Amino acid sequence: MTVHCFEETIGERAFEIEVFDAGNRWRAQLRRRPGIPTAMMPFYGASPAEAAHRLIDWMRRAHERQVAVAAPSPRTKPGSPLV
Repeated sequence: MTVHCFEETIGERAFEIEVFDAGNRWRAQLRRRPGIPTAMMPFYGASPAEAAHRLIDWMRRAHERQVAVAAPSPRTKPGSPLV
């Protein structure tokens, strides 16, 4: 079985991505580690790089959204009660 490995840093956190041959397409997923469950869906592409980049793009968008939600509202000052 052919496996391609990619490393990507998103939000100062390193991720390892494995891409496997899935017949007529490639399947990308986060590298599984012993004892650590993963529930992320796989991403597919016509090439190993395309499959990996689809997963990376999704993870970047998810991180950016999480950062935006965690950021304080411009209407409030840090430390002030939320209204």
